[in-house]
Amino acid sequence: MGFPLRLQSLTLRVRALEPMLAFYRDLLGLKHEADPPRHRLFPEGGAFSLFLLHDPQAPLRPYPSVGLYHVALLLPHRKALAGVFRRLWEAGAHFEGAADHGVSEALYFRDPEGSGLELYRDRPEGAWPKGPLMFTAPLNLERLLLEAPHPAPLPPETRLGHLHLHVERLEEAEAFFAGRLGMAVTLRTYPGALFFAWDGYHHHMGANTWAGQGKAPPGATGLLSYTLLAPRGVAPGRLLDPTGARVEVLTEGGGVP
Repeated sequence: MGFPLRLQSLTLRVRALEPMLAFYRDLLGLKHEADPPRHRLFPEGGAFSLFLLHDPQAPLRPYPSVGLYHVALLLPHRKALAGVFRRLWEAGAHFEGAADHGVSEALYFRDPEGSGLELYRDRPEGAWPKGPLMFTAPLNLERLLLEAPHPAPLPPETRLGHLHLHVERLEEAEAFFAGRLGMAVTLRTYPGALFFAWDGYHHHMGANTWAGQGKAPPGATGLLSYTLLAPRGVAPGRLLDPTGARVEVLTEGGGVP
């Protein structure tokens, strides 16, 4: 994992706390600190924080709708990915599919309130595709499981690799992530989607229009905010992204004034 850690935290509003803790704490193995109504979950290595803001009156966000498509956790190697997959599969977690993206191998789940979760491992940068940076091809799950005969929780080195959003218009996403935050557009050829990154990474943020313009009701469950550590030269600040989520932009050697 040679790329800088750029995504540091995110916050989800949740309605039913215990099923969410059972998923993220008990099944995935994240550590838990409680300061009700706010709950912090984090890997043993401490590379990121997932905050759950408990609101039992929150309406469930309809799917699909503008907002979070998935949060993606980056695992250090293929064996770790296989071990976590075996653990979730044996527990009957909501599994949506798997893909080989060229740059990575990815597994897709949904948490108990419907938020998307991607678990992935990166291939070495030298093995990334030379044409379009990413593609979608089948992933052989039987071969993957051979890497880990026993189930395992998330390893301590797990990082928050990227976020992928449902947006109304790709032009707004490009103006924000490329224009305001200075990320490079790393892929334009995927239908209805754009991908953005700093540091030559394949993507820190993805945006797609696959949900149309469906909106969640005010106060619904789902993504509330996230924190980015931007490279030097990007102005820090507290912003709203194209979905309406709050973004705290910190910069290396600086912060938010």
